[in-house]
Amino acid sequence: MRKDYEKHKNEKYYITTAIAYASKKPHFGNTYEVIMTDAIARFRRQIGCDVFFCTGTDEHGEKIEKLAHEMGVTPKEHVDKVAGEVKAIWDLMGASYDYFIRTTDDYHEAAVQHIFRKMYERGDIYKGYYEGWYCVPDETFLTDTQVVDGKCPECGRPVERAREEAYYFRMSKYADRLIRHIEENPDFIEPEARRREMLNNFLLPGLQDLCVSRSSFKWGIPVEFDPGHVVYVWLDALSNYITALGYDPDNEEQPELFKKYWPADVHIIGKDIVRFHAIYWPIYLMSLDLPLPKKIFAHPWFNFGADKMSKSRGNIIYADEMAEKIGVDGVRYYALVEMPYSSDGSITWESVVSRYNSDLANNLGNLVSRTLAMTGKYFGGIVPTPGAEEGIDVELKAMAADTVNSVYDNMCSYHIADALESIFAFLRRVNKYIDETTPWVLAKDEGAGRDCLATVIYNLLESIRIAAILLLPFIPASAESILEQLGTDVRDYDALETFGGLRPGGHIGTPKTLFARIDEEKFLAEIRAAAEEQKKDEEPAREKPEGVAQISIDDFMGVELRTAQVIECEPIPKVKKLLKLTLDLGYEKRQVVSGIAKWYKPDDLIGKKVIVVANLKPATICGVESNGMILASGEETVRVVFLSPDTPLGERVR
Repeated sequence: MRKDYEKHKNEKYYITTAIAYASKKPHFGNTYEVIMTDAIARFRRQIGCDVFFCTGTDEHGEKIEKLAHEMGVTPKEHVDKVAGEVKAIWDLMGASYDYFIRTTDDYHEAAVQHIFRKMYERGDIYKGYYEGWYCVPDETFLTDTQVVDGKCPECGRPVERAREEAYYFRMSKYADRLIRHIEENPDFIEPEARRREMLNNFLLPGLQDLCVSRSSFKWGIPVEFDPGHVVYVWLDALSNYITALGYDPDNEEQPELFKKYWPADVHIIGKDIVRFHAIYWPIYLMSLDLPLPKKIFAHPWFNFGADKMSKSRGNIIYADEMAEKIGVDGVRYYALVEMPYSSDGSITWESVVSRYNSDLANNLGNLVSRTLAMTGKYFGGIVPTPGAEEGIDVELKAMAADTVNSVYDNMCSYHIADALESIFAFLRRVNKYIDETTPWVLAKDEGAGRDCLATVIYNLLESIRIAAILLLPFIPASAESILEQLGTDVRDYDALETFGGLRPGGHIGTPKTLFARIDEEKFLAEIRAAAEEQKKDEEPAREKPEGVAQISIDDFMGVELRTAQVIECEPIPKVKKLLKLTLDLGYEKRQVVSGIAKWYKPDDLIGKKVIVVANLKPATICGVESNGMILASGEETVRVVFLSPDTPLGERVR
C-alpha cells in the first residue's frame, strides 16, 4: 500500500456544503453539491479519516419573508416545510452527514447575536445608512457599476433601490491580510480560475465596507443591542460552519467538537457564492481571531442541455423524481460522472439513459451478473483457487493497482468525475478480459483448462471486489450489494493493498439484478408526455401581469422608437453581461450599451435590423456612454426584436 494512505488514519477531516436556502424545493443542480460532498466524506472515512460532515438550511432573509407573505403563512411555517423537503431529499440521496443545522435553531441564533456584538465591540462594525441597489433573490448589495440595465449581474433579475439605517463591517481593515493569505496559499481557493477572479475582480481593486444589517424587514436574527435591525443573512448563514460545532464567542472554553474539527478542511460551495465564502467569510473569521478554513472549493453548475435550470423555462429536474426513474445510485452516478472539475456540467434525459445503460447496466451490472453466474455454473458458487498466471492476468492486476492509485489521487484533488472514469475504464478492461480468456471454452477442457478457468474466474471476482470497494463513496447501496454477493465483509482501503484479497473457498451470495436496462425509446416518450401534461396544467394558471400602470396615447407617442441596423458590436472589457453596439439609423449613427452578452455574440447581431428607443436620455454604463436602448423581450431568456432585412432605416415604429 502507498505510504500516503497511512497518514490519514484517524486524521480529522471537517467538510461542509453550503447550507441550502430554504425558499423552495432544491432541484437536481442544487442536489449535486450534497452528493459530491457525500462522496468525498465517504472516501475520507474509507481511507481512515475521522470525518465530520455538516450540511443544513439557510432560513432567514427578505426573500423568504416575501414568499411566506405571498403564500399566506408565517416565515417559520414556510422554512419548516422547505427544510423538511431539503432534509428528505438529502436523506434519500444517501447523504451521510453528521450534522444538519438550521439557522433558525436557537443556539445558532444566540451565537450569531454574540458574534455580531463582538465584532461591534472591537470596532469592526459601525452604524450608518445604506443607500443603493439590492438584489432580493440573491440577498446581495450592489454598487451602481455592478448593476446592468437595472438588473443583478449574477441572476439577471431586477434590483431594488434601498435606503435604510444599517450597520457596516470595515472590510478594508482586513483586505491586505486576506490578499497575503490567498497569495501565500495558492490552494486556498480552487479551481484556480475562482482564485484569480476573487483577487482581480474584488480584492485588488479595493474592498468597500459591507452592509451587515437590515432594518426594512423583520425575518432575521435581531441585533442583540439594537433590535430594530436584523443580521445580514450572509453573516448569519456563514456562521453556521462554526456554530454547528458549538462555537460561541461568549464561551470561555469552546466545546471539544469545535476544538477538534475547526478549521474546516474544505467548504464545498457553488461557483455563484465564491465571493461570500472566499472574501466575507475569511474576514469575519479574522475579526473573531479564528483560523481560516484550509480550502474553499467552488464547483460548477449543472445546466439542462445548454440552459440554466429555471422554472420559467420548464426545464427543472428534481433528484427525488429522477430517482423514481433510475434509482438513487443512478442519480448519484450521473451527477458525479457528468460534472467536470471546473466547467459546467450538462444534463439531458437522453444522456441520462445513455449513461445508465452503457455504464451501470452493461459495463458494471452485466459484468457482475455474468461473473457470478459462471462461478455458480462452473464452481458451484465457491470462489476458486487461482492457478498459474499468464501475461494477460498480470496486466489485469497491474491495471487494478493503477486504478486504486488513480482514484485516490483524483479524490484527494476533487476531480470526482475523473475518479469515476478510471474505475469504469478498469471495468471495461475486465469485460474485455472475459472475451480474451473465453471461460466457456476453458470449461470444456477437463485438464489444464480447468486450472486456467479457476484463475480467470478468481481474477474476475477479485477485480469486481476491488471495483466495488472503490465505488462505495459514489454508489454506496449498489457497491454494498456487490460485496454482499461476493461474500466479503471488508470495505476500507486496506483491503486494496494487494490483488488477492478475496478468500478462495468462500461462498458467493445470491446474485441480484443491480441495474435493469432501460428501454430508451419508451423512457423518452414517457418523459415527453409528462412534460406536455405539465405544460397543459400550467398554462391555465398563467395570469396577466399585475402592477403595470396604464398610460395614455400621448405618453406612448412620447417614446420615439426607430428602426436601425447593427453595424458594429463588441464586448465591454471586464463586464460579462454587456455589449457595445454601433447602430445606423439612416440619418445618424449612435452607440448603445445592452446587457445581452449572455444570450448573443457580436456576430449574431452585426447586420441585423432592430428597434431602438431613440429619445432615451444618455447614460453612462460601466464607464461607456449609451444613447438609447434596443427592444427585447423576456426575463430568464432575452430575445432581441429583429426586423425584416428590407426594413428601411430610421423609420418611426408606431
